[in-house]
Amino acid sequence: MTDHTRRLRLRHVELGGGAPVVVQTMCSTHTRDIESTIKQIQTFQEAGAGIVRLAVDSPVDAAALKEIRSQTSAVLAVDLQENYRLAEKVAPFVDKIRYNPGHLYHHEPQRSVREKVASLIRTAQDNGCMLRIGVNSGSVDPAIAERFVGDRVGAMVESAFRHCELMEELGFTNYVVSLKDSNPHHVIEANRRFHALRSDVPLHLGVTEAGLPPEGIYKTRRALGPLLMDGIGDTLRISLTLPNEKKVEEVHEGHQLLSDVIKSQFNVPPERKELNIIACPSCSRVENEAFVELAEQVRAVTKYAAQHDITIAVMGCRVNGPGETDHADIGLWCGPTAVHLKRGQELVGIFSYGEIINRLHQELRTLI
Repeated sequence: MTDHTRRLRLRHVELGGGAPVVVQTMCSTHTRDIESTIKQIQTFQEAGAGIVRLAVDSPVDAAALKEIRSQTSAVLAVDLQENYRLAEKVAPFVDKIRYNPGHLYHHEPQRSVREKVASLIRTAQDNGCMLRIGVNSGSVDPAIAERFVGDRVGAMVESAFRHCELMEELGFTNYVVSLKDSNPHHVIEANRRFHALRSDVPLHLGVTEAGLPPEGIYKTRRALGPLLMDGIGDTLRISLTLPNEKKVEEVHEGHQLLSDVIKSQFNVPPERKELNIIACPSCSRVENEAFVELAEQVRAVTKYAAQHDITIAVMGCRVNGPGETDHADIGLWCGPTAVHLKRGQELVGIFSYGEIINRLHQELRTLI
C-alpha cells in the first residue's frame, strides 16, 4: 500500500491512500456467455478478488454487461483494448474502464488523442467510473516509441506520464496507472521511475504474459515483491495462462504474495539464464481455446533447450499477439484456426495448430 497516493473508491472498494492492496483478476469466459461469466465472477469473489475485469470486444459483449451487472454486486472493470468507442455502451454497468494509450490511434485517425481521451473522461464522469491508463511495453504509441528507441521502459513511463498530464488538464483525477512488461526487471524499473515522477497516482501492478505456472508465478513474484516491499502498488493482478476452471488460482496467488510480503517471508527461486517461455493470460479475448493447450505443449517439447537464453512468446489473440511477440526470439500468436510464427518482428509463416510444433522445432534448432 502507498500512503501518499490519493485514495479512490470503486463501489465498496478503496484504492490508494494507505488502503490495503486490492487483489483483482480477469474473467476468461466470453463476456457474451452470461451464465458462465457470472459463475466465474462468483468464484473469484469467494476467493477474495476485490475487482473483476471483463473484456469487451464487440457490441454483443457490451450488451451482455447489462444483464451481468444485474446479477452481481462485484466491482466490475472492463478492458476496451482497441475499441475505445465502446466506452459509452459499457460505462453504465461497470465501475472502472481500462484503455491502452498505444491503441487509441487504431480507430478514427482523424481525431486527436486528446479528443479521444476527453471523450473517455466525459463518459467516465457521466457514469461515475474510474479510468485506468494501462500501458503495455508491446503496444506503446508509435510516436512515443520512436523517441525512445532501445528504451522500452522509458517509452512506457513517458506514455503513462503524458496521459496523466492530459487527464488532469481535462479536469479528471479519478484514475490509476499500470505499466506492464513480460520482463520482471522492466516492470520494477518502470514502476519505480513512474512512482518517482508521480507518487500521488495509485498504481496497478502486474506482469503481462507471465505464462504458465509455476514459472509464471515465480516471474510475477520477482517483479511485484520488490515493489510491494518498497511500498509501491495499490492493486495487483497475477496473470497466468490457465484453463477456465483453474483461473481462480490467480486470486489465491495474489493473496499469497501479499501475505508473504506483509510477514516479511517473501522469497522466490533465484533467477537463471535459461529458456524463457512467456504466454498471455487466458482471458476472454482468446480466439481458440486450444491456445492454452498449445502453450503447455510448447513448454513440454522445448525442454531440450532449457539451458539456452532464448525467449518464446505464445500469445492468444489478435490484440496482443502482433506487438507483444516482437520482442521475443520466436513468437507464436494464435488466431481462430491458425498460428502466426515469427522470428522477432519477421513473419515466418502461418500454420495450422497441427503443424506449428514441428515448425517451432525448426526455428528453435536454428537459433540454438
